[in-house]
Amino acid sequence: MNMSPQPQKNQKAWQKKAYQVIFESDTFYGKLFDEILLGMILLSIAVVMLESMAEVRANYGRLLNNAEIFFTLAFTIEYIFRILCYPRPKKYIFSFLGIIDFLAIIPTYIAFTFPEAQPLVVIRGIRLLRIYRILKLYRYVRAGNLLLLSLRNSFRKIMIFMMFILILVVMLGSIMYVVEDGKNGFYSIPLSIYWAVITLTTVGYGDIVPVTDLGKFIATFIMLLGYSIIAIPTGIVSVEISRTWIDKTDKGKVCKYCDEPNHSPEANFCRICGSRVD
Repeated sequence: MNMSPQPQKNQKAWQKKAYQVIFESDTFYGKLFDEILLGMILLSIAVVMLESMAEVRANYGRLLNNAEIFFTLAFTIEYIFRILCYPRPKKYIFSFLGIIDFLAIIPTYIAFTFPEAQPLVVIRGIRLLRIYRILKLYRYVRAGNLLLLSLRNSFRKIMIFMMFILILVVMLGSIMYVVEDGKNGFYSIPLSIYWAVITLTTVGYGDIVPVTDLGKFIATFIMLLGYSIIAIPTGIVSVEISRTWIDKTDKGKVCKYCDEPNHSPEANFCRICGSRVD
């Protein structure tokens, strides 16, 4: 996604060239840069996942460590160049994508600051933040803006629906606590509500099971109710997606980078990503 403004006249020639390659994908080198970066992101995520496997880490620990150093240095160079060639560096640094790019590199540097033998759980936890590199894929999912816009438009309806579900599970959990007489795992109302939630979502861990006939009947009703409830938010979002798509094709200008619709005919820049709209 091109989330940045157009290059300014006071920039040097190399900054403008780097800006076109890094922030724009409508040129040969810009597209090539995005493809290489996308491959590196996926490989770095694979390295983090493999490192979490004890057997793989024992046999290929040094190779994985070297790969992590390579990816960290590569993403660091990319991050520095993004700051240097961006017309307003501070805006990029504190933007969503800027923060994601920072999270992609800082955990490794924090971990290397401390001795490897020092058993600090916090530092090991910080290293797991490297998995957030997957969020760097956000800039490549331009069509995803349609889904985000639909979810935003559906937010109020979904919240009302969630309030209804909350009331429902509290009532059903309380009823099951009374029906099972505080036995068979239904030792309290909160535990009974927990059972109602996992049963309504059709997960059913099996750690709490009703024994009485009435309890089994209620459990059957809740499970069947769960299937119908799952379809409701799906329908709400689907309607908003269709409506947004119709609005996008019928009204105003559409951003070619993030697919944001409904720009006024006089608009020159996207109200979401800041790219120029034609």
